[in-house]
Amino acid sequence: MRAAVEIRAVEADDLAAVASLAAEAVEESPTSVQAAQAEPGRLVEHLSVLLAAGGNVLVAAHEGEACGFLVVRMIEPLLFAPTSSAYVDALYVTPEARRRGVGHALLASASSLAAEKGAEHVYCAPAPGARGMQRFFARLGFAPASGHRVVPTAALQRRLAQEGPQSPRGTRLSRREATRAAIEDLVARRRRARDAGLPTGPVDLRDFQAQREAMLEAASAPHAGTRDGAVLDPVGRGESLGS
Repeated sequence: MRAAVEIRAVEADDLAAVASLAAEAVEESPTSVQAAQAEPGRLVEHLSVLLAAGGNVLVAAHEGEACGFLVVRMIEPLLFAPTSSAYVDALYVTPEARRRGVGHALLASASSLAAEKGAEHVYCAPAPGARGMQRFFARLGFAPASGHRVVPTAALQRRLAQEGPQSPRGTRLSRREATRAAIEDLVARRRRARDAGLPTGPVDLRDFQAQREAMLEAASAPHAGTRDGAVLDPVGRGESLGS
């Protein structure tokens, strides 16, 4: 099969076959993140949108039957990438066509396309559990570059809402920053209270306790604190002595 395999840009007549291979790739994936979208009809629509947006889909055919495909996109310069790059979104070869040069032929065509577009690097993101694919790319010189993390947009919005208000810088305060902010707030509140003539610290109860003890001593003295047959308690309430 190595000599007979044909690599070409996908055409309208190839979309159904490539979509069927893509569905197999999703089912074979160890993660199956997109398993809900593995329906061939939907994949044909996705491929059409990708091609209309300037994406490139290569199909490998042996004796007129599709046995593999590759999807590659050209990425324009970014903030930390001053040159264009090629990104391999998907690469799949049917089990019976593996170890026969199909994957090499697909990547060779993709690398030629990248060179024509001026892309200095070719990126790919094989599934974490796809050990065979990982070894395949490693043998061809692909090295780790960065890790990807993914979250549904709706889930991200819910989590951001649950986290509550953020600091003005847009990040959560550290424990040290939170403590410093609390101290500064306390100092500011005490300063405002002092300017308004209000107490700015804990209430001193020593004078109140001294007055209470004096009243208790006066009330316990003989005939002290009586008025018209009543004895005053320490807080000034009268109790009748009775007859």
